[in-house]
Parts: sequence; C-alpha cells; structure tokens
Amino acid sequence: MVDFLGTIATAALMMLMVNAVLTFMPVERPAKLILAGIAGLWIGFAAAASAAGWLAIAKPFPVIGLFVAAPLIAAAMAMTFPAARAAMLGVPMPLMIGLNIGRVLAVLFFALEAQGRLAGPFPFFAGWGDIITGVVALPLLFVAAKRSWAVMLWNLFGTADLIDAIFLGVTSSEGSPLQLFHSPPGSDAMQYLPWSFVPAVLVPLYLILHGIIFAQLSVRRASAASGPQVVASTP
Repeated sequence: MVDFLGTIATAALMMLMVNAVLTFMPVERPAKLILAGIAGLWIGFAAAASAAGWLAIAKPFPVIGLFVAAPLIAAAMAMTFPAARAAMLGVPMPLMIGLNIGRVLAVLFFALEAQGRLAGPFPFFAGWGDIITGVVALPLLFVAAKRSWAVMLWNLFGTADLIDAIFLGVTSSEGSPLQLFHSPPGSDAMQYLPWSFVPAVLVPLYLILHGIIFAQLSVRRASAASGPQVVASTP
C-alpha cells in the first residue's frame, strides 16, 4: 500500500513540477517541447536504471549520486547562457515556492520507517525537513513579493534540508564506501522504484528551483540597491 501511494505521489509531483515550470517559463513553444522531451527522457532513464538495479550499485561510488549531480550540472551550465538564464529567471517566484508544498508528502518516509524499510537518521531528518519546508511555503506565498528576507531564510532552509537528505542518504546506504550510519536497512529503499524517483528526479528539480529563487533574490536585491537615481538639476 505504501508503494502504491509512493507511486502516485512521485508521479504526480514530477508531472506537476515539469508542466508548471514549462507552462510559465517565458520561452517559445518549440523550446518548451524540447525541454519537456528531455525531462521525459530523464524520468524514463531514471526508472529504467532503478528497475535494472543500477541505482543500488554502491561501489566504488554510489551510482545514485550521479543521477543527483547530472541535472544540477546541466542547469548550472545553462545559466551561463544569457537566453537560458533569462528563461529561468522568468519563472514566477510564487510558482516555485508553491511547488514546494508537495514536499509534505515526505510523511511517507515515516511509513517506510514503520515498515522497517528505512532506518537510521535519514527518514527522520529528511522527512521532517521536507514537511517543514512544504508547510511554511504556503503562507510564504502571500508575502513573497514584500518579504525577501523571509523567502531567503526559507530558501536556505529548504536547500539545506535537501543537501542534508543527500548526505544522510549516501552515508546510510548499506555497503556504501561513504557509509557512516550502520542501522540496516539504512536508506536502501530509496534505490528502488517508486522511491528512487525522489533522489534521481525530485531532489535535483527542487534544488534547481531553489537555485533559481536565489538568483531572483539576488537580482531583486541589486535592483533595490541601485534604486531610482535622482539627478540634481544645475541652477
């Protein structure tokens, strides 16, 4: 039953995030179709890799880490191109904040822990961090335009939560050369469908959104600092 709910939750979140961002991204329709195709291929590749057992490979390095890193590297490289940067900065901030509300579904980590399929610090810290991020995102929607400091604090927390989840996931994985926490089965459930969609697709997507929000806040701060320039008239 938990896997059934997990399949619905991960599929819904992936579809919602990709469709919402592409709908509001200020680019031409052909570019949206290309990006949608790339996202679809990546999700399919992540599913196939998990089904084939690739994500469970822990040595010489946890393969699942490559699936987390690849989208982040691609997004960072895209930001170096003016057109791509403008497109990403054009995604509405309230939309990106609102999409984080879906992180409350991390409550399912506690169900996996109760079934003995997750153990150690991972389900507790990753679960509560996501839930807090998702709950706070709702009221933040109404003050995002005027309270940049609140958005910055929330964005820092949400980003730190995801980084912490990656760290705990890798260091709790059984057989990982980076394993620090020995509480079987650790984070092993996250290597198999449907839960593998979380580290392979959802975590990178959320980190990319947080990165775009940081960039938008930086632009907003720079604009506020420059402000309207008043030129004194010569008598």
